[in-house]
Amino acid sequence: MIKPYLYVQKSKGKGRGVFTNEDIPAGTRIETSPVLVLNHEDTVLADKTFLHNYIFLWGDDESESCISLGFCSIYNHDYTPNCKYEMDFEEETMSIITRRAIKKGEELFINYNGAPNSKSPLWFDVKSDEEKAATGEKKAKKAKEKDKEKKKKK
Repeated sequence: MIKPYLYVQKSKGKGRGVFTNEDIPAGTRIETSPVLVLNHEDTVLADKTFLHNYIFLWGDDESESCISLGFCSIYNHDYTPNCKYEMDFEEETMSIITRRAIKKGEELFINYNGAPNSKSPLWFDVKSDEEKAATGEKKAKKAKEKDKEKKKKK
């Protein structure tokens, strides 16, 4: 079950993300999706592919992983997420629940570490909004410099 007001679209600087076209109250279960469970051997193989960015560790000992058959693998990470995820190992499902009220048009985030308040490092660099803005400014400056060099050569 995925609530009909959820949709996937491009997320600035993050690829795709999950958004809402309605206000959502805190504590709302917005998605429960089945998962495909990968045994340990398949998890090791998946970790060597692009699937590494879309799988979740699975089981009490986290020796397995799973791929969600819903939007769960599309939610972007935030260290202060507006949603959390829950896993049901018996039913082989994942659910997304809002942690606070969410406004129409807002992107929905989870913490990839599992615990909503965890600040543990991830397998990729997580940049703050200020760092992203600075990176964008640097890229724009480099592009301008390249354009100037091209014009000089002509």
